[in-house]
Parts: sequence; structure tokens; C-alpha cells
Amino acid sequence: MDKWLLLTVFGQVLLTSVVLVLMGRRRFAAARRGELTMDAFQLMQLDKASAKVIATGRNFDNQFQMPMLYLFSVVFILQQGLADTAFVLMGAFYLLLRVCHAVIHTGSNRLRWRFRTFIYSCAVLWVIWLRLLWLVFFG
Repeated sequence: MDKWLLLTVFGQVLLTSVVLVLMGRRRFAAARRGELTMDAFQLMQLDKASAKVIATGRNFDNQFQMPMLYLFSVVFILQQGLADTAFVLMGAFYLLLRVCHAVIHTGSNRLRWRFRTFIYSCAVLWVIWLRLLWLVFFG
């Protein structure tokens, strides 16, 4: 099960990398169109950028927030030898929700959909942590 759980971590790394590339492409395209100057990048004053450029940058930042708690949970799960089908399925579901969140955030950016996927991913994450704590202390 360890390898399958680790696969969800690789998925999160891949998601972060895809958003990074998309962010770079959108920023360079905005600079080529004259929406942003090089000065704007020195202090990251991108307020004159399009909504897509800003949203993609913020989504990239998001990849280093809640997902870090998931990555730490996997480290602890593996360290404690607790990897099982339930953790793998929850990890896969968490990753799927994060992918959906990124697609919405960098695409249509419909707030209701984005918020729901965020809340659902947080719920899955907290179930992972609660189960981990339970198994460590009472399992």
C-alpha cells in the first residue's frame, strides 16, 4: 500500500508543476501583450494583470497551503506503517478534489464550485488526520 499512497503524493507534485507551467505561460503571454511590464514582476505587483493571470498565480500559492498538510499526513502514515486501502482511497479522493479545485480556479473560477471543492477537500483531509491520530493512539 505504501507505493499506492506515495502515488497520490506524486499526483500532487504533478498538479503543482502543471499549475506552475500554466502560471508562467499566462504571465509571459500577458507581458507580450503589454498588460504587464518587467517592473511589475520585480515586486510582483500584478494588479493590472487579467483575472486569469492573477487566479493562476493564487492557485499556485494554494498548492503550498492545505496540500502541505496532506503531504505531512502521508509522511506520518508511512513512518507509522499505517498505509492501507482506506488511506489510499482517501488520498486519491483528496487529490481528485485538488485537481478539480485547480481546474475551476484557473478556468471558469466559479466561486460556488471552487468553494465547494475546497471545503470537500478540507473535509477529506481532516478525516485522514483524525483517522491517523486514532490509529496512532488507539489502533
